Amino acid sequence: MKSSSSNRRKFLHDASLLSGLAFMPSIKDATSSFVQVSSQKVIAPRLRFGVVGINHGHIYSMANSIIRGGGEFVSYYAKEPDLIKDFAKRYPQAKLVKSEAEVLEDPSIKLVLSSITPHERAPLGIRVMQHGKDYMVDKPGIISLEQLAEVRKVQKETKRIYSISFSERFENKATELASQLVAQGKIGKVMQTLGTGPHRMSVNSRPDWFFDTKYYGGIITDIASHQVDQFLHFTGSTQGEVVASQIANHHHPQYPKFQDFGDLMLRSNKGSGYIRVDWFTPDGLNTWGDGRLTILGTDGYIEVRKNTDIASPHGTGSHLYIVNKKETLYVDCKDVNLPHGELLVDDVLNRTETAMTQAHCFLSTELALIAQKNATNISIKA
Repeated sequence: MKSSSSNRRKFLHDASLLSGLAFMPSIKDATSSFVQVSSQKVIAPRLRFGVVGINHGHIYSMANSIIRGGGEFVSYYAKEPDLIKDFAKRYPQAKLVKSEAEVLEDPSIKLVLSSITPHERAPLGIRVMQHGKDYMVDKPGIISLEQLAEVRKVQKETKRIYSISFSERFENKATELASQLVAQGKIGKVMQTLGTGPHRMSVNSRPDWFFDTKYYGGIITDIASHQVDQFLHFTGSTQGEVVASQIANHHHPQYPKFQDFGDLMLRSNKGSGYIRVDWFTPDGLNTWGDGRLTILGTDGYIEVRKNTDIASPHGTGSHLYIVNKKETLYVDCKDVNLPHGELLVDDVLNRTETAMTQAHCFLSTELALIAQKNATNISIKA
C-alpha cells in the first residue's frame, strides 16, 4: 500500500510538471536570423600602441581588441617578472622596455593601454595625455571623485581620449548583439535595465591590493562600473543620479577592508536601473560568474546571459533571449563580431567619438563613484 501511494504521488507530480510545460511559450532558435557566421576581421596595422602596467588579466583582451582593430603593438613596460613572463609569450612582437618613459616618449606611439593597479590608473592616464597620447585603461579607470576632477581637467586641456575598457559591453558578444537590436528598435523604447555582476573570489589568485578599498576603490567603483555603463548606454541617457546604494562585507571578516556585496538604483532622463554585484559565485558554477543583463522596452525585452546559460543545455558562452509581441527567441552569440577595437582606433586616427563619447565615459565613472561614496554599509554582523 505504501509503495502504491508513493508511486501515485510521483505520477501526479510528473503530470503537474508536464501540464505546466504545455503552457510555456516555445523558444525558437533564431541564431541564423540575427548572426551572420563570419570570422572576426583583423585590420592591417595602421596605428602603433604601447602598454604600461599589466597587473590585471584584462590587458590581454584590451590588447587583442586594438590589434584586431588595426593596432601594431610596439612596446610595453611592467615591473613584475612573473606577469612579464606570460605576457612576453603572448606578444613576442612587442619589446619590453626599461621604463614608463620609453613608452610615453616614443613619438610613434599614439595610444597607451594599461591595467596597472587601480589606484595608479588615473595618475598614469594624466601623464599619458600630457605626453600627447590617447589612453585606454582597464576598469575601474578612476577610483575617486578627486581623481575624476583632475582627469577631466587634463583631458579638457589636452583634448586627448581617456577611454575606460568596459569589457562586459565592449568584449561580450551577447551584449554587443543586444546593442544592435536595441538600436534597431527591436524592443521599442528602453525604459529600464537590470544588471547583475557576480564574481568568483579565487582568493589564492588575488594580489594584496585586491582586498583593500584604498587600492581598488570599492565594489561599486570596481565591478558595478560595468553595469552603470550599460544602464546609460541602453537607455540612451546623458544625465543620471544615484537613488540609493549599499555595500557590505558579509562573509570575509579576515579581510576587513574588502567589500563582497554592493547594489544600487539609478534614475536618468531616459529611464531607471537596478544593479547588484558580488563575490559569491559558488565553485559549482562552470564559469567565473553568471552575469546577466535584462533590458526592458515598451515592445519587449532582452535578456543577456553573458558567460553561461544554466537553465538550458547551452552551457558556457554568450547567450541572448529576446521576447517581442509575437515570439520568444534564442540567439547563440558565439559568432558575433566585436567592433570596439576598430572603432577606438578610428577615433584615435580621426579624432571622433564612435567607440564611446568622452562624456559617457566620465558620467559612467561619476555615477559609480557617487554611489560608492554615499553607500550605506549593510554588513551582517557575526
